[in-house]
Amino acid sequence: MNHANLRKALFAAALVAGLGAAPFAQVYAQDSAAMSKGDNQTVAGKADDAWITTKVKSEFATTKNVKATDISVDTKDGMVTLTGTVATAAEKSKAEKVAKSVKGVKSVDASGLTVSAAAK
Repeated sequence: MNHANLRKALFAAALVAGLGAAPFAQVYAQDSAAMSKGDNQTVAGKADDAWITTKVKSEFATTKNVKATDISVDTKDGMVTLTGTVATAAEKSKAEKVAKSVKGVKSVDASGLTVSAAAK
């Protein structure tokens, strides 16, 4: 093989290698951008929040004087948010107390729980 053919072969190989790496660089840039904004919570953290939500709902289901089907539970970073309608102020207070007693709960926001007008 003479020098001209060797040079062309090396140039072609470099071109193929360079163009072949371009999609990987683009994917890496997209992943980096996605990681730098938004949800920084780890998978373990999300699993913890899901477990807390499930545990709070379970506790509601087994607690007397709390109608679990009317209360929605959402957890983010260990902070539980309760929404829905309850029959009495006592039920609202009991739901908040039960949620606070679950291991891993940092705080409870029950401002989204409303007492039904019929029970007031």
